[in-house]
Amino acid sequence: MEPRPALAPVRNDWSVDELVEIYETPLLDLIDHAARVHRLYHDPRDIQRASLFSIKTGGCPEDCAYCPQSAHHAEVRLTRDRIMEPATVVAAAAEAKAAGASRFCMGAAWREVRDGAEFDAVLEMVRGVTAIGMESCVTLGMLRPDQARRLAEAGLTAYNHNLDTSPEFYTRIVGTRTYQDRLATLGVVRAAGIKLCCGGIIGMGESNRDRAALIQMLAAQSPHPESVPINALVAVPGTPLAARPPVEALELVRMVATARIAMPQSQVRLSAGRRNLTPEAQVLCFLVGANSIFSGEKLLTTPNAEEDGDVALLRAVGAYP
Repeated sequence: MEPRPALAPVRNDWSVDELVEIYETPLLDLIDHAARVHRLYHDPRDIQRASLFSIKTGGCPEDCAYCPQSAHHAEVRLTRDRIMEPATVVAAAAEAKAAGASRFCMGAAWREVRDGAEFDAVLEMVRGVTAIGMESCVTLGMLRPDQARRLAEAGLTAYNHNLDTSPEFYTRIVGTRTYQDRLATLGVVRAAGIKLCCGGIIGMGESNRDRAALIQMLAAQSPHPESVPINALVAVPGTPLAARPPVEALELVRMVATARIAMPQSQVRLSAGRRNLTPEAQVLCFLVGANSIFSGEKLLTTPNAEEDGDVALLRAVGAYP
């Protein structure tokens, strides 16, 4: 019997050069490396289904070039909605749970959290989702330590706040919030004892080095983010990135694999852009380390893979129900 290989190291000191080398490894070797690391830390059949729900849509004052919810992108056809009633959101969470989701993620198109009736409503949503036995996650923009404490007291499992891309490329995508603002929010979340959901987007015109630098910044967090969503750009008409070509499937495989090797204990979530992947491409992503997906017809405002297709795919790979 062959001896079990040594565990892949959990490191916070990856260099960008090291990660570029991993990302650009010949693909068959990269797949083998990432798959072995994945199986050392995770049961490959354990693939979480999460649901992402928009609780307040449109009118965001940020200018993120990829986002159809930005108030700066006047040509985007999107109905602006006020924050939803907590009971309606909890009912949607119950439906998602019945369909197989174990985490319910709630997104509000805000630059930052503001105290008052709307934040109180979010706290009620978190309490409601937690009460029905689901993991709860919110993405609300920047927040203060006292607000993070209130979310933790309400039972919040995780807070999503993506870094989006590398520090160097970031200013070409976002002009209304700095990279340091994002890092500061991650620190506030950690200090409150809430798990981090933090990842990024590929396909915005960045280089391979930018992709490696994003992973380097994520892996520099100590501990690593518990959840790392890897998104492929969904080019929405009316946004500045509307003309970007679709991300090649094997680029997404490389990104998932590199994230898995750099952050072996984290849950790597195959997120936006999955609707454009064939079942075979998704299976490759599972093989190299993706162990969570968003299910449901929408990811906030953009289309997602069909529910029935997800059920069939997960059944085909032998994932646990």
